[in-house]
Amino acid sequence: MNTGLKITAFAAAVAATFGTAYGVGQAVDPVTDRAPAARHGEHGEAPQGGYGGAAAGGLQISERGYTLDLKTSRVGADRKEELRFAVVKDSTGRNVTAYQKEHDKELHLIVASRDLTVYRHLHPTRAADGTWSTDVELPEAGGYRVFADFRPEGAKEGLTLGADLAVAGESAPKKLPAHGTTATVDGYDVTLKGELKTGRGGDLTLNVARNGRPVTDLQPYLGAYGHLVALRSGDLAYLHVHPNGEPGDGRTKAGPGVSFTATAPSAGAYRLFLDFKHEGKVRTAAFTVHAGGGDERAEKGEKAEKGGSEHGEKDGGHQH
Repeated sequence: MNTGLKITAFAAAVAATFGTAYGVGQAVDPVTDRAPAARHGEHGEAPQGGYGGAAAGGLQISERGYTLDLKTSRVGADRKEELRFAVVKDSTGRNVTAYQKEHDKELHLIVASRDLTVYRHLHPTRAADGTWSTDVELPEAGGYRVFADFRPEGAKEGLTLGADLAVAGESAPKKLPAHGTTATVDGYDVTLKGELKTGRGGDLTLNVARNGRPVTDLQPYLGAYGHLVALRSGDLAYLHVHPNGEPGDGRTKAGPGVSFTATAPSAGAYRLFLDFKHEGKVRTAAFTVHAGGGDERAEKGEKAEKGGSEHGEKDGGHQH
């Protein structure tokens, strides 16, 4: 394999931990086959375990014969820049140019800060040579992780690859936001019911309200009433979970609740990001939850609190 494809910004991970300046230094991103990639959950009846047997994705830059070639390894803070990348088929050394669409897109791109306080769900454009590009604006310096979620044409299942991205500037990593069951974004209150569990599927229902009234006219977005991404605190293991049911199936209502079944790959803290569309705009609500019950919260000295999740520009968002 071309070793150049493994190069990413190691300074991102270092500075995210120690709160130093970004923009210098590069090293090799880990390439392993220890964990299978997470795959998209299917619409309709949720599979057992809710997420491909609770596999965690995004931990490798190369997997199952494909490599994420992140051509933009470093950007500046608080300014719009172009992010470019490609997916390379290892056996040929060429960029992948044929994909099977999943949920209306050939590829879903997620960018998240290492401290999980910044989240972006992006929709890049693919050139004829297989190079993808999109504008991105990240508000703070520090370490970020880029996730490419896709399914090559002819492949039996999709996979998620991940690579590090450094945002230059003085970094001041934040603590993981407190556990909470309510998030507020743009005047919408989103309430989480249910628990993320390990070993077996747990039901999660996210109810959307505005001005105290349930929202019952959510709009389809990428073929669903909601998309949920879960990232594990620490290594940012990735779970992309789609809802139980889809618009037009005769049984799924357009709100206020969007239901998911998910299985956590391990106990610990996770950050959940729900994308939903109403009145023509996509919004993102974020929550911190703990899989495996309340022991993790007690160990960390955290207290569960309703309404404790603030959600604004820096916490999440959509860019196209």
